[in-house]
Amino acid sequence: MSTDLTDADKVAIASLTQKVIASWAYADAEAFASVFTDDGTMVLPGLYKKGREEIQKYMTVAFADVYKGTQVTGKPIDMRPLGRDAAILLSAGGVLDPGESEVADKAAIRAAWIVVKQDGQWKLAAYQNSPRDAVEGVKTQRAA
Repeated sequence: MSTDLTDADKVAIASLTQKVIASWAYADAEAFASVFTDDGTMVLPGLYKKGREEIQKYMTVAFADVYKGTQVTGKPIDMRPLGRDAAILLSAGGVLDPGESEVADKAAIRAAWIVVKQDGQWKLAAYQNSPRDAVEGVKTQRAA
């Protein structure tokens, strides 16, 4: 059993970030949620949503409220297999407020995308992001 990702797998996995960016550009909660497995999870600071339906409901409200007029950007920074039909994609990006062309430091994030291959398609089983920079007042570990 090979655990290497083919070039086609790598392209398909990386394209999930582009699907999220495109769905966000159109404030399309259904398209956003469609990248997840039926039981996929989305973890953001202060937020946990489980299941495509719950994610879609949350994003419908968020696109009309907190994310109204925003764009999102992101690019893969690492990818590796976790087995024959699973992989992890790490990305860097963030939310762009209206009129911004670069992510502000306060909005920059790093994210982990756990992806699985189902019926020949790569889907997002779990997504989690956190601020790129240390939160003020929180000590970080130093490399030894």
